[in-house]
Amino acid sequence: MIGGGGENYVTPQYMLLKHANRHGLIAGATGTGKTVTLQILAEALSAEGVPVFLTDVKGDLGGLAMAGSADADTDAPFKERAQKIGYSDYAYRDCPVTFWDVFGQTGHPVRATITEMGPLLLSRLLELSEPQEGVLNVAFRIADDEGLPLLDLKDLQSLLAWLGEHRTEVSHRYGAVSTASIGAIQRRLLMLENDGAAQFFGEPALELVDLMRIDDEGRGFVNILSSDKLMGSPRLYATVLLWLLSELFETLPEVGDPDKPKLVLFFDEAHLLFDGAPKTLMDKLEQVARLIRSKGVGVYFVTQNPSDVPKDILGQLGNRIQHALRAFTAQDRKALKAAAETYRDNPRLDLETCLREVGTGEAVTSMLEKKGVPGMAERTLICPPRSQLGPIPDETRKSILAASAMAGKYDTAVDRESAFEMLKARADAAAKEAGKTETRLDESDPSDREFSQARRYNGTRVGRSTKARSRSSRSDSVTEAFAKSFARQLGTQSGRAIVRGVLGGLFKGR
Repeated sequence: MIGGGGENYVTPQYMLLKHANRHGLIAGATGTGKTVTLQILAEALSAEGVPVFLTDVKGDLGGLAMAGSADADTDAPFKERAQKIGYSDYAYRDCPVTFWDVFGQTGHPVRATITEMGPLLLSRLLELSEPQEGVLNVAFRIADDEGLPLLDLKDLQSLLAWLGEHRTEVSHRYGAVSTASIGAIQRRLLMLENDGAAQFFGEPALELVDLMRIDDEGRGFVNILSSDKLMGSPRLYATVLLWLLSELFETLPEVGDPDKPKLVLFFDEAHLLFDGAPKTLMDKLEQVARLIRSKGVGVYFVTQNPSDVPKDILGQLGNRIQHALRAFTAQDRKALKAAAETYRDNPRLDLETCLREVGTGEAVTSMLEKKGVPGMAERTLICPPRSQLGPIPDETRKSILAASAMAGKYDTAVDRESAFEMLKARADAAAKEAGKTETRLDESDPSDREFSQARRYNGTRVGRSTKARSRSSRSDSVTEAFAKSFARQLGTQSGRAIVRGVLGGLFKGR
């Protein structure tokens, strides 16, 4: 149950569990109730045995781990709203929660390896050109051929450095590799590292099955990714979410249209996924949005305005909950009109007026009905949450983390031997061997050392003649040197002419 609609809000509005994997949109201006809507959807899905993954941007979704309280200030208005919309079985209850955090501070660390990311997605995230993407593919291919595991950023950075040093011999087999492309990739990796990606790439990598757990009561776990700090690095935030989508898409088997989803994801501040994204990345996102439904995965984007989501992806979002939109400028009014036109008309409602006037906790909803037909737009009063509204104390979070089944599995990073260590070992071995050769040359006879190093030397080595010379030409006297030179001249044409001239003069005188 999403809430109550119709006259006096007494008509229940439902989201069919069978169509929950058809994706959705939760939109609305700041302070209109998007977070509470996300919370009640997560509660309902968890209760039906569907695991949930969501990003907690403001830090107030931790309340899902605790039941609401009758002592809270919200108790009376929540119960009044439940009665008004006919929410008869409303009662406070918590959800099984697992906290995650890329930085490992307020949740279990989330990591992925460079190999899992792959050259295609990594190229899209780094916004590489076609030649640069080709070089990155060469690097991954060499890693496979040479048995060099790419686990973290330093593995890829060291492999690129090695590739730059050996680009000539590598180019003969894998194609041309330019230093300019290598340098561009290294600079973009440095930007990603400055955003904190060094903590995201590594081992132990997150196993997807740990996001799809069911507790002993048959409730799906709600996986909360702490994103308040992560939001400070939009590039890293997009990297994490896009990796998760791609990994689910490539790993999970086809299931068609299941009775309920295997997993539902909620991405808050979804505009960060799309702002400034290159077309190739948008094409990848659209492909995932179209096809991941058949894997039993639903994706819900939470943002302020529907226009934040590209049209091709917006068209894939079947379940829609639109909170109030503010129209302070001409552009805002245009966006409001466009949003109203995307809903199935309700003759009882002026949708533009409804979207502008709905209050906090209200929304215009349109859920997929039987056979996936979009439901008629309805002004709906959203259900009150069963769990605590707002953040939980740090002590409570720590106790949940300590009691979690994931405690100890991901908390300590593992830096096993990989490309960085292997390439360093090769370089050290080559340097050591070169040092031994230099030492042997230093200890050898000077003539042998000069001969081995291809330098000019004075030795007694055998030349081309089969007879060894007892003395070098350099040690001959001046007279001997002149005689030898004169003898060589006699064998030449000019030498013979000189001899004839000298002898002719002698005999002519007689």
